[in-house]
Amino acid sequence: MSRHEDLSRVLQSGIVAIIRSTSSEQLVSVARALYEGGIDVIEVTFTVPGVLDIIAAVRRELGNKILLGAGTVLDPETARAALLAGAEFIVAPTVNVDVIQLCHRYDKLVMPGAFTPTEVVTAWQAGADVIKIFPADVVGPDYLKVLRGPLPQVRMLPTGGVNLDTIAAFFKAGACAVGLGSALVEQSAVQAGDMARIRGLAEQYVAKVKSVRAAT
Repeated sequence: MSRHEDLSRVLQSGIVAIIRSTSSEQLVSVARALYEGGIDVIEVTFTVPGVLDIIAAVRRELGNKILLGAGTVLDPETARAALLAGAEFIVAPTVNVDVIQLCHRYDKLVMPGAFTPTEVVTAWQAGADVIKIFPADVVGPDYLKVLRGPLPQVRMLPTGGVNLDTIAAFFKAGACAVGLGSALVEQSAVQAGDMARIRGLAEQYVAKVKSVRAAT
């Protein structure tokens, strides 16, 4: 699909699940549990050992049932490797214009990380599809609301500090979607192989997003 079609899928979902772990064991099962819980946009970060193998394995396992991305991408070389392994979108903690341009070259969705207004505008002008506001936990939903005041045209995805208690406030502040890491993919559940826990959390977050959107 085109990056515009993939963008629509992210916006419709409202959730980007972030798989980050110090071990690569069971991560394919984690991706499947997230999918079974109703989340079909999933990012695997480059902090995971053997991440390219994991991306390829998840692609083989779930195919087009999910929109699979790579996170913590710091340079265009890493971005290209992720795309060749099967990633369909790229997420970064920082703004790297070369990464954005590479994603455009291959018609892939790109979501760089930014924090200040200047960083947000720099990424947007370079052609970013969505701006990941990171780390959102140090400022909370109020910062997102203020940031969107002069920049209503920018699609923003807060990551960090989003959980079942705060997710509604982030959407009300103007988030187009949210990034969910450890609050969704609990490391204790991953290490214990408790896929039922991860699936159950996914179901809770999906239901929460639906209820928040229905109320706005």
